[in-house]
Amino acid sequence: MRITLVGSRHFGVTTLNTLREHGVEVIRVVVHDAEDRLVAAARAAGIEVVVQANPKLVVAPEIAPQTDLIVTAHSHARVARAALAAAKLGGIGYHPSLLPRHRGLAAVEWTIKEGDPIAGGTVYHLADRMDAGAIAVQDWCFVKKGETARELWERALAPLGQRLLAEAIDYAKTHGTLPAKPQDEQFATKAPALASH
Repeated sequence: MRITLVGSRHFGVTTLNTLREHGVEVIRVVVHDAEDRLVAAARAAGIEVVVQANPKLVVAPEIAPQTDLIVTAHSHARVARAALAAAKLGGIGYHPSLLPRHRGLAAVEWTIKEGDPIAGGTVYHLADRMDAGAIAVQDWCFVKKGETARELWERALAPLGQRLLAEAIDYAKTHGTLPAKPQDEQFATKAPALASH
């Protein structure tokens, strides 16, 4: 299986490593910032890197030819419909909430702000609307009392994301497709970025 990885930062690097450990070929890495740590990790592994022309949008020419699946990992860019069509199986991303709850850039922060006792992660199909595509795989975890968003992310949600992405990749390799369960819109909530103090 050939993957184009769209991502950034530490989670992008750990996802790159997870994908490589699961016997898939990462044929291109797409980033929004040429100085991102994912660039160095990809180049060290001999993987081609492309910097997005528009940091908010991934377009079809930025997806490697013969890509089977696009995987996003800590990317806030929308993947255009034509870019998704360029990959045999489309694209998936990881969102650190139990979608459709907490759609948006600050899902972990809103989990804490809302006092949710349970959090979770979702690997979902990329779609026209952000964080709204069908669910491929999902799992939950408890939130510790007094835990910060960063602590919850590092302790539970980032490792959960790696496990769920690996599970989705293994499923796709075995079945040549991915599960797709529509999100139940009646439970959708928004998690817009919070203003810093």
